[in-house]
Amino acid sequence: MSAPLLELAHVSKTFGLGGLFSRRRIPAVDDVDFALRAGVPEIFTIVGQSGSGKTTLARMILGMETPTSGSIHLLGQNLAHIHGAGSRKLFMGAVQPIFQNPFEAFNPLRELDHYLFLTARRFGDANDQQRARTSTDAAMRQVGLSLVEVAGRYPHELSGGQLQRTAIARAMLAKPKLIVADEPVSMVDASLRMSIVNLFKTLRDELGISIIYITHDLATAYYISDRIMIMKDGRVVESGDARVVLAAPQHAYSRQLKDAVLVPHFKVQTSES
Repeated sequence: MSAPLLELAHVSKTFGLGGLFSRRRIPAVDDVDFALRAGVPEIFTIVGQSGSGKTTLARMILGMETPTSGSIHLLGQNLAHIHGAGSRKLFMGAVQPIFQNPFEAFNPLRELDHYLFLTARRFGDANDQQRARTSTDAAMRQVGLSLVEVAGRYPHELSGGQLQRTAIARAMLAKPKLIVADEPVSMVDASLRMSIVNLFKTLRDELGISIIYITHDLATAYYISDRIMIMKDGRVVESGDARVVLAAPQHAYSRQLKDAVLVPHFKVQTSES
């Protein structure tokens, strides 16, 4: 039996408050378990309001934070044991991030095609500049843009929606097995949010990429998720099939989140409906 694509076992993260010698500890993530199966691409959504621990959890999956306890395995390898340039390169090729603010994902003093070509050559299958250009243009067209539209341009010359789609294209160039998208549409104009959300469906269905979609927006979570995990104060309060959980949430906090959205179509479709 193959190892899971991603497996979290009893993962916790605490932060100290009050300075170096303070004993006060705040649990940001508390005893979280879940797994994504290898070879079964899905959109796994982590939902919670600000302070729920979802972004801290994402940072641990991306190797940007170290768990205080518990373990995170990617394709059977403990992330705590990934050291050295070679191992980091393999990890970065397998897992790609998409951040909330696309303007923070790129150096404002670098042309965008520089980043795209670099990703295509370092993590993708482009072994020369011409193939990098071809791969980049193909990825850009999959997100509704083209290489011509970004070549020689700087981040501030694009809109937030264009830049976020460029960030998605860059992630695609690495041919990852997993994308971790942390609030990827919260800073994008409302008219473009669904186009970006639909891109994640394309990544899952056409490219076989699994996505961890982190959001506070239950409406988009309901629309694209296969499974969902709801967090409050660092703990998982409910998880399971997205349509089932959101149609009839069992935990009081989950019901509170659903009631705040006021979306009338939150129901499970049956053969009688």
